[in-house]
Amino acid sequence: EVQLVESGGGLAQPGGSLRLSCAASGFRFISYYMSWFRQAPGKELEWVSSIDGNGNVANYTDSVKGRFTISRDNIESTLHLQLDSLKTEDSAKYYCTRGWKSKMDIGTPRGGQGTQVTVSS
Repeated sequence: EVQLVESGGGLAQPGGSLRLSCAASGFRFISYYMSWFRQAPGKELEWVSSIDGNGNVANYTDSVKGRFTISRDNIESTLHLQLDSLKTEDSAKYYCTRGWKSKMDIGTPRGGQGTQVTVSS
Protein backbone atom coordinates (compact mmCIF):
# COMPACT_ATOMS: atom_id res chain seq x y z
CA GLU A 1 0.00 0.00 0.00
CA VAL A 2 1.45 3.31 -1.11
CA GLN A 3 1.94 5.78 1.69
CA LEU A 4 3.54 9.23 1.74
CA VAL A 5 4.10 11.16 4.95
CA GLU A 6 5.40 14.73 4.91
CA SER A 7 7.21 16.39 7.79
CA GLY A 8 9.58 19.21 8.62
CA GLY A 9 7.38 22.24 8.20
CA GLY A 10 7.13 25.00 10.74
CA LEU A 11 7.51 28.70 11.32
CA ALA A 12 10.46 30.51 9.79
CA GLN A 13 11.44 34.13 9.41
CA PRO A 14 11.91 35.71 6.00
CA GLY A 15 15.34 34.73 4.80
CA GLY A 16 15.32 31.62 6.93
CA SER A 17 15.45 27.95 6.06
CA LEU A 18 13.49 24.76 6.53
CA ARG A 19 14.01 21.20 5.35
CA LEU A 20 10.99 19.17 4.41
CA SER A 21 10.94 15.40 4.23
CA CYS A 22 8.58 12.87 2.72
CA ALA A 23 8.76 9.29 3.92
CA ALA A 24 7.60 6.90 1.21
CA SER A 25 6.55 3.28 1.52
CA GLY A 26 4.60 0.62 -0.32
CA PHE A 27 6.24 1.04 -3.71
CA ARG A 28 9.66 0.80 -5.35
CA PHE A 29 10.83 4.32 -4.59
CA ILE A 30 13.71 4.51 -7.05
CA SER A 31 11.39 3.66 -9.94
CA TYR A 32 9.37 6.84 -9.56
CA TYR A 33 9.89 10.48 -10.32
CA MET A 34 8.82 12.44 -7.25
CA SER A 35 7.42 15.93 -6.88
CA TRP A 36 6.55 18.59 -4.36
CA PHE A 37 3.43 20.73 -4.61
CA ARG A 38 2.14 23.46 -2.33
CA GLN A 39 -1.16 25.11 -1.64
CA ALA A 40 -1.71 28.42 0.09
CA PRO A 41 -5.12 29.30 1.57
CA GLY A 42 -7.55 30.30 -1.15
CA LYS A 43 -5.13 29.42 -3.94
CA GLU A 44 -4.75 26.60 -6.41
CA LEU A 45 -2.41 23.70 -5.83
CA GLU A 46 0.95 24.74 -7.28
CA TRP A 47 3.75 22.53 -8.56
CA VAL A 48 7.08 23.36 -6.88
CA SER A 49 9.69 20.83 -7.96
CA SER A 50 10.27 17.37 -9.41
CA ILE A 51 13.20 14.95 -9.42
CA ASP A 52 13.97 11.83 -11.39
CA GLY A 53 14.43 8.41 -9.87
CA ASN A 54 18.21 8.57 -9.61
CA GLY A 55 18.24 12.10 -8.29
CA ASN A 56 20.20 13.42 -11.25
CA VAL A 57 17.59 15.62 -12.90
CA ALA A 58 15.52 18.21 -11.08
CA ASN A 59 13.20 20.98 -12.15
CA TYR A 60 11.72 23.90 -10.27
CA THR A 61 9.01 26.44 -10.71
CA ASP A 62 10.52 29.84 -11.47
CA SER A 63 9.58 31.43 -8.16
CA VAL A 64 11.75 29.01 -6.15
CA LYS A 65 14.72 28.53 -8.47
CA GLY A 66 17.98 29.19 -6.67
CA ARG A 67 16.28 29.03 -3.26
CA PHE A 68 14.85 25.51 -3.00
CA THR A 69 16.67 22.24 -3.55
CA ILE A 70 14.95 18.90 -4.09
CA SER A 71 16.80 15.70 -3.28
CA ARG A 72 16.11 12.08 -2.48
CA ASP A 73 17.58 9.23 -0.49
CA ASN A 74 16.75 6.04 -2.33
CA ILE A 75 18.15 3.88 0.47
CA GLU A 76 15.80 5.43 3.01
CA SER A 77 12.97 5.99 0.49
CA THR A 78 12.79 9.62 1.50
CA LEU A 79 12.26 12.76 -0.54
CA HIS A 80 13.55 16.10 0.70
CA LEU A 81 13.01 19.75 -0.10
CA GLN A 82 15.49 22.26 1.28
CA LEU A 83 13.90 25.69 1.52
CA ASP A 84 16.36 28.57 1.80
CA SER A 85 15.95 32.35 1.57
CA LEU A 86 12.32 31.91 2.47
CA LYS A 87 9.80 34.58 1.54
CA THR A 88 6.37 35.23 2.99
CA GLU A 89 4.84 34.06 -0.27
CA ASP A 90 6.32 30.60 0.32
CA SER A 91 3.83 30.10 3.15
CA ALA A 92 1.68 27.12 2.21
CA LYS A 93 1.01 23.50 2.95
CA TYR A 94 3.53 21.36 1.09
CA TYR A 95 2.72 17.92 -0.32
CA CYS A 96 4.83 15.22 -1.92
CA THR A 97 3.62 12.92 -4.62
CA ARG A 98 4.84 10.41 -7.16
CA GLY A 99 5.37 11.47 -10.73
CA TRP A 100 6.95 14.30 -12.69
CA LYS A 101 4.84 17.41 -12.14
CA SER A 102 2.02 15.03 -11.31
CA LYS A 103 -0.33 15.39 -8.37
CA MET A 104 -1.44 11.79 -8.60
CA ASP A 105 -1.29 11.04 -4.87
CA ILE A 106 -2.45 14.35 -3.43
CA GLY A 107 -5.92 14.23 -1.93
CA THR A 108 -6.02 10.45 -2.05
CA PRO A 109 -5.64 7.87 0.72
CA ARG A 110 -2.08 7.32 -0.54
CA GLY A 111 -1.06 10.91 0.02
CA GLY A 112 -0.06 12.55 3.24
CA GLN A 113 -1.66 15.40 5.14
CA GLY A 114 1.03 17.77 3.98
CA THR A 115 3.32 19.85 6.13
CA GLN A 116 2.65 23.51 6.87
CA VAL A 117 5.28 26.14 6.15
CA THR A 118 4.68 29.59 7.57
CA VAL A 119 7.09 32.40 6.81
CA SER A 120 6.57 35.42 8.99
CA SER A 121 8.54 37.95 10.97
